[in-house]
Amino acid sequence: MIPGMGGRGMNPAKVKQMMKQMGINIDQIEGVEQVIIRTADKDIVFNDADVSIMNAQGVDTYQVVGTPEEVLRELVIPEDDVRLVAEQTGVSEEAALESLKSANGDLAEAILALSS
Repeated sequence: MIPGMGGRGMNPAKVKQMMKQMGINIDQIEGVEQVIIRTADKDIVFNDADVSIMNAQGVDTYQVVGTPEEVLRELVIPEDDVRLVAEQTGVSEEAALESLKSANGDLAEAILALSS
């Protein structure tokens, strides 16, 4: 609700006109299929997203409205790292891969765990 407008609803066209007079423009992005926010350990996925762009004084602000679903990201371990750990410790590549997964990809930690 806009302050000072009381409990009454306002005409959306009138609200848009007032915002335009204040230098604020809002546009809806049509045809959005999915929005993904990636972090280091998870993805936040919106499959039913409505996205709008608000431009105020030359600055674009994106607003995403929908139902978020958190998906944990799988750790990707390069083959070179697996071979290095296997060579350094004398274990199979499968054991080296498991050790790297347990160590969250940390080479030194994986080698120390297999060496002790």
